[in-house]
Amino acid sequence: MAKKGNRVQVILECTEHKTSGLPGTSRYISEKNKKNTPERLELKKYNPILKKVTVHKEIK
Repeated sequence: MAKKGNRVQVILECTEHKTSGLPGTSRYISEKNKKNTPERLELKKYNPILKKVTVHKEIK
C-alpha cells in the first residue's frame, strides 16, 4: 500500500450555520497537503440546510 505523504483528511464545517440557530450541521470531508498549506483551510461550499453557498472552515 502506498503512503500518502503529507496529505491529510480534514473536516470542513459551516460558519454561518452555527450562528443561525437551526438544528443540524453542514460538514464536508476534504484533503489538504500539510506542507503546502499549514494554516486552516477555508472553502465556499453548498449548505443544504440554509440552501445557499457559505464559507466552511476546517475544524480540529
